[in-house]
Amino acid sequence: MVTIKDIAKAAGVSPSTVSRVVSNHPRISKATTEKVKRIMDEMGYHPNVMAKSLVSKTTRTLAILLPRPAEELFQDFFFGELLRGILAQSTRAGYDMLLAAATSQHDEKETISRLVLGRRVDGIILLSARKNDPLIEMLNKHGFPTVLVGRPEGNVNILSVDNDNEQAAYDATHHLIIQGHERIGFVSGPPELTVSHDRMTGYRRAMNEAGLPMRSEWIVEGEFLQQSGYRAMSFMMGLPERPSGLVVIDDVVGFGVLRGLSELGFSVPQDISLVSFNNIALSELATPPISSVDIGTYQLGYSASQLLIRHINEDDIYQERMIIPHRLIVRDSSILSVSKRS
Repeated sequence: MVTIKDIAKAAGVSPSTVSRVVSNHPRISKATTEKVKRIMDEMGYHPNVMAKSLVSKTTRTLAILLPRPAEELFQDFFFGELLRGILAQSTRAGYDMLLAAATSQHDEKETISRLVLGRRVDGIILLSARKNDPLIEMLNKHGFPTVLVGRPEGNVNILSVDNDNEQAAYDATHHLIIQGHERIGFVSGPPELTVSHDRMTGYRRAMNEAGLPMRSEWIVEGEFLQQSGYRAMSFMMGLPERPSGLVVIDDVVGFGVLRGLSELGFSVPQDISLVSFNNIALSELATPPISSVDIGTYQLGYSASQLLIRHINEDDIYQERMIIPHRLIVRDSSILSVSKRS
């Protein structure tokens, strides 16, 4: 069996240098790292991760706690892009990822207990922010390295990466207002999520500033699923006075909105205009292409992983809450001359 000493001899370095290369130590030069790794590949050497973790008391593994059952989660392309960003940074830093899923809050607590108390991972990334989240309180109690993708509620002591979702929703709503819309509805997400609350707040602020009415029947809550958008249209488009514009919480929900409108015989943007969030790749390929707020999903994931690894390594952290900028991408779903509107 090939050992560290064999690699060191072949590379002309000390065994401690080989150990540092295996541990991705930042003080080892790129040339030395590449040389040692090449020889490790040639000689078929694989580090004994279990033995290494016993000595260092680290696992070089991060956990991602999925916010709902995986079969629902991966219907939303947003999470795929978010995970891509997380994995890009963690892999570059030499960390493996463990995906943990749960179907209830009780299961989530059990999962966190196994990961934290069993020291199976070095840190955890939470993918959604909820009101009065007991998981954050639990992780804080144990002082476990954690990063939240989303806005923590209140004065919770946790590192987080997020957008300014209130401003993003304000910008989306304001875009419809300057297009001439006065009746604007909102298709929201689960009310317990802070992202739903913040985007609703931005929508309301834009409407209030413009002096426009907000009717309760023009606001529909649901899940981040196509079915939610479809069901919202089944209800909303049957109203005596329906909206002429819609702000939709998520692109995937927006696809359901488009399907519902099409089946009901309405055209976008001729009968109703639409703006959604996340700017996933398929938004541009929809019929019509969907105007969407690009929230930098990949960067959200990349930054969350980067922030967590810095915390684990006890590096200096200058921002406990990192805000990723957003921008509105305007496409055909929200552009129509005022003269053509009813």
